[in-house]
Amino acid sequence: MFVSSIIAQDKCNCCTEKHSEFDFWIGSWVVTNPDGSAAGNNVIDKIQDNCILRENWTSAKGNYTGTSSNFYNLQNKQWEQIWIDNQGQQLHLKGNRVGNKMILTSDELKNQDGESFRNRITWTHNEDGTVRQLWEILQEGKEPTIAFDGLYKRSN
Repeated sequence: MFVSSIIAQDKCNCCTEKHSEFDFWIGSWVVTNPDGSAAGNNVIDKIQDNCILRENWTSAKGNYTGTSSNFYNLQNKQWEQIWIDNQGQQLHLKGNRVGNKMILTSDELKNQDGESFRNRITWTHNEDGTVRQLWEILQEGKEPTIAFDGLYKRSN
């Protein structure tokens, strides 16, 4: 009995292929805007026995910070992100990896004018090791609006 409980404690429940799909984002990053200007720095690491991919964002000016917890929800068979920033904003995204992209989308929300929209964030793992993060606002019948477009380059 004692031996089996030790073995059970040593088992890594989040060391599966599915739980590793977003590992391309792990690292210390310098993030730039499309025009090459500094957007900020981001550090992504794995915590809680590889069950959570934790993000710690700091904007280039240092006045905007945020943290997200990203995890594979085994019950729902999808990835989820819960983002909270120092402005009191939060965002909950869900989705899956498709090829070299992690695509996560929010549930339908309402803007200040009462119009429905969704957030869609796509992380693309580029061949050169960089990562592009594209955040789009989607509204039915309209072209997507870009909220953020950042290129991640390793800082170490």
